[in-house]
Amino acid sequence: MRKLTVAAMTSLDGVMQAPGGPEEDTSGGFAYGGWIWPYADEGVDVMGGAFKRPFDLVLGRRTYDIFAAYWPHVPEGAPHQYIADAFNGATKHVATHHPDTLAWQNSRALGPDIAAAVRELKRGDGPDLLTQGSSDLLHQLLATDLVDELRLLIYPVLLGRGKRLFDDRTRASAFRQDESQTSSTGVLVTRYVRDGEVRTGSFE
Repeated sequence: MRKLTVAAMTSLDGVMQAPGGPEEDTSGGFAYGGWIWPYADEGVDVMGGAFKRPFDLVLGRRTYDIFAAYWPHVPEGAPHQYIADAFNGATKHVATHHPDTLAWQNSRALGPDIAAAVRELKRGDGPDLLTQGSSDLLHQLLATDLVDELRLLIYPVLLGRGKRLFDDRTRASAFRQDESQTSSTGVLVTRYVRDGEVRTGSFE
């Protein structure tokens, strides 16, 4: 059975909207696009190594369009060329109402029941599944207990508003921390793996 990993860049208050640039996603009046760049540190492995092993991508439509406008056009020898190669070569499973407009190579539309479609992908053969960005899609995956691993880059900034990684539909579940490092600029790079149900207790 294939695992599903969520790779996300998030602020201290859980906002993940438009980390890459001012015009990436201004929906809802979001004014802080590009908030990760003051904390750039080339010494830290991007997404904790999530992009360095084979994967299929599972993406929401907005993130797919952002990626499709950028990664196929990265010139040879550019920084993070290995990510461009991995993304371009990966099969992209996309939550979309317009499957006929998926022009990026190796792109496929998920069915109308997203949770059922992803569950079926996990049962199938092939590399593990990786999701990045795609906050609306992530909320569905987290609500239906489909996420096996979280690879989070947590930035030392409060953004106050914007699209968040977790919402009120997230299913209660336990994770354990398998890896952690901190960049020179204070970014916490963490890996959490699913660890059963939430356990409770008391100090009494």
